Amino acid sequence: MSLKFLAPIIATIFVSTTAMTSVHAAEDQRDVVEGWVNEAIRPVMKQRGIPGMAVGVVVDGKSYVFNYGRATKEGSKPVTDKTLFEIGSISKTFTATLATYAAASGYLALTDPAGRYVEALRGSPFGDVELLHLATHTPGGFPLQVPENIKNEQQLLKYFKEWQPAYLPGTHRTYANPSIGMLGYITAHSMKEDFATLVEQKLFRPMGMANSYINVPRDRMADYAQGYTKNGKPVRMTSAVLSSEAYGVRTMAADLIQFLKANMNLVPLDEKLRRAIRNTHAGYFRVGEMTQDLVWEQYDYPAELPALLEGNSQRTSRPALPVKRITPPLPPREDVLINKTGSTNGFGAYVAFVPQKRMGIVILANRFYPNEDRVKIADQLFAHFDNDPTGHD
Repeated sequence: MSLKFLAPIIATIFVSTTAMTSVHAAEDQRDVVEGWVNEAIRPVMKQRGIPGMAVGVVVDGKSYVFNYGRATKEGSKPVTDKTLFEIGSISKTFTATLATYAAASGYLALTDPAGRYVEALRGSPFGDVELLHLATHTPGGFPLQVPENIKNEQQLLKYFKEWQPAYLPGTHRTYANPSIGMLGYITAHSMKEDFATLVEQKLFRPMGMANSYINVPRDRMADYAQGYTKNGKPVRMTSAVLSSEAYGVRTMAADLIQFLKANMNLVPLDEKLRRAIRNTHAGYFRVGEMTQDLVWEQYDYPAELPALLEGNSQRTSRPALPVKRITPPLPPREDVLINKTGSTNGFGAYVAFVPQKRMGIVILANRFYPNEDRVKIADQLFAHFDNDPTGHD
């Protein structure tokens, strides 16, 4: 047989062999990554009595999701790719992104005072606070939670109208739901639309997060994991004033991985949303070794574990800490680790990513457990991803 007739056959064999080699290589890489994740996750689940977890990772730009345990302690319903988890304060990153999207769209400016958008607050100390300070936990001092006696919008606005700052804006960091919650409230007010609708339409949908909700629809409730307190009691989040804006997102690991990839510019997006996401990575204040972005918290990479543990500890989040303003603000960087923890009474979550390395991690659990464990898991896995991103030892 002449080479003329053999050439197409040889080409077909070559293409088929190459394709099969690529498939096997991808399977091998997934197996190696899964081994690393198993090694990091299973001991923590056992130690903390966590019924179920979902872990999403990005390794050299490639995404993987691994599921563990059960969605409820009773019965045998497993955690799957469709299981929804509460992510607590990681929700704040979406609030900040909606605010920068509103800014990119001309609805507001982060240097504007809050009173410009809420007439009831004009002439009050809170009305003079810049939106930037709400997004960086530096408005002047708030409690962690909105007071329990506030049940409606009228009472909420009265509370903020009467608020008196303990510190000058921009001098102290006080991590608090009221300030971030009001950033979301004001952003929605400026865009003249419901906050939950805006997040769904302007953020979730364009980023391909089809299974993320502030209000879980009835037909998805069967996928909603049962949460458990640190004492093992079943609990789920209930709606409260500013809960949607401060800690209200329910989502699954694959969707949060999509969000991290969008934050690493690995997802095709329109220019306005791409710019809005990037702008949340600008650095405005220094707190110890942590740089406060818009909700996001960043560290020089490689980040030392003690610095990450300190920055994500209650020693940093609970007291009022003096801050050092960065002037001009630090432009978004690629060579940093950016992270955020999130908790509700029954769930614990953590996300972290390094844009320069195209690597990230999402850790979701249906039981509250310490931030320290979450950070150590991520640190352990990033050491693998960075040293051997191809998954070959």
